[in-house]
Amino acid sequence: MALASAGFGVAGAEEAAAQPVAAVDQLPRGQDVSATVIELAGWVVATRDNQGYPFAVIDKAAAQILVFDGDGKLRGAAPGLFGSAVGDHTAPGIAGLALREIPGRDRTTPAGRFVGGFGPSIDAGRVLWVDYDSAVSIHPTATGVPAERRVERLASPTPDDNRISHGCINVSPKFYERIVSPTFERGGVFYILPDEAPIAEIFPEFAQSRATTQRDDGKHAQPASQ
Repeated sequence: MALASAGFGVAGAEEAAAQPVAAVDQLPRGQDVSATVIELAGWVVATRDNQGYPFAVIDKAAAQILVFDGDGKLRGAAPGLFGSAVGDHTAPGIAGLALREIPGRDRTTPAGRFVGGFGPSIDAGRVLWVDYDSAVSIHPTATGVPAERRVERLASPTPDDNRISHGCINVSPKFYERIVSPTFERGGVFYILPDEAPIAEIFPEFAQSRATTQRDDGKHAQPASQ
């Protein structure tokens, strides 16, 4: 996994990236973590945007979720299932609809920074809410509708078939019980990368910092020899 050996560019984040992750690495063999995920996690650690809370960086396009503790140490990485509709919006009033009432176009997993935690739900008991207002939570993969093949989709080697939910994020029961549930027992911050919206629109402060770093790197680059 790329993140296991990649540095975030700041001391604390480099230490996080160097943590042994084999026991909690459920990503398919050969599947890398994007540079954007690595840079965003490094920015969170460097700026303490998580305010000491555990956090997750969630890449919908790659169908990946990476979980970090409050100090930025990587706890685990795993594939996830996401909303069947590609998009970053939350439809108004969607939290008040039954699942069957949600139009297909609105079955999205919204992008953005969310502060969430465990709380009650109407039909599923205590759940880990990513964003209560849009009714998006993280929960273990269920097998209630065999035709949806959620377990098989989660285990597939590519992210191509990981869009199946009504908007919630599904992970394997083992990853949920071992990593997600204990890490976020007292809440945390969730950073969900966009499908379509510009990264600067969803995470403007991160994008500005990223652009500044790139400009500075360009200024300090050594000129090519003639």
